[in-house]
Amino acid sequence: MDTLVLVVIAAGLLVVWLFFYFVPVALWISALAAGVPVGPGTLIGMRLRKVSPHRVIGPMIAAWKAGVKPSVADLEAHYLAGGTVDRVVRALISADKANIPLDFQKAAAIDLAGRDVFDAVAMSVNPRVIETPRIGAVAKDGIQLYAQARVTVRANIERLVGGATEGTIIARVGEGVVSAIGSADNHKAVLENPNSISRRVLERGLDSGTAFEILSIDIADIDVGRNIGAQLQTDQAEADLQVARARAEERRAMAIAQEQEMTALVQERRAAVVEAEAEVPRAIAEAFRKGQLSIAKIQP
Repeated sequence: MDTLVLVVIAAGLLVVWLFFYFVPVALWISALAAGVPVGPGTLIGMRLRKVSPHRVIGPMIAAWKAGVKPSVADLEAHYLAGGTVDRVVRALISADKANIPLDFQKAAAIDLAGRDVFDAVAMSVNPRVIETPRIGAVAKDGIQLYAQARVTVRANIERLVGGATEGTIIARVGEGVVSAIGSADNHKAVLENPNSISRRVLERGLDSGTAFEILSIDIADIDVGRNIGAQLQTDQAEADLQVARARAEERRAMAIAQEQEMTALVQERRAAVVEAEAEVPRAIAEAFRKGQLSIAKIQP
């Protein structure tokens, strides 16, 4: 009988140990106090599926207390998919308080896509200011200008999955600034009215296909750079001078070559004359030797 009692006690202790091992009692009590429908079976199932109850039930309690009621199955599935349950729940709570339409499926998709869904919701409520680097461009009069813009953007929840990032916004704004300055007839007009750049850039619809909505573009700073037109003219004049010098050198070389050729021709002809003159005495001597030529004495 004593052995049977010991076995029953041991079995009871084992059951109690298993219960406390698989069921986090403090978390279960917190869920019950918050009105979250979570039973011991659900918690045991999480343990068996290698799901941390604290990372699922804890955010779920916060969501239910805030009036957002995602199901435990959805949160557990998102956890098993590699998502961050706490970040998704905080985003849902923030969106609900700010009257931003956001359901759990969309928030989970944004989180699994690698975007910070809570930061996106926060940016929808409080727009972010993006500063571009200094952008250099040349007006039609050849004067270089450097401009720096501040772009105020708001996250577009609908385009957050698959939309382009801040880098695309910065690149497009830079392209628009270069185009606006480059189309100006005079750099003074740009300096007098920097808002003309903002208006032209905004008209291009730069937020198309991005995860943001551009609210405003402001030119924070604009400086005058070099006189590129004058520099180009100077470089062109220098290049023309080099070409003229090369052509003059070519003509001088051709003149020298012609002069040397004429000198060689004169020397060649002079040598021929000398050679012909040298043949005359030999011819006279040969004529005397053959008797073909004689010298007559002239008597006085």
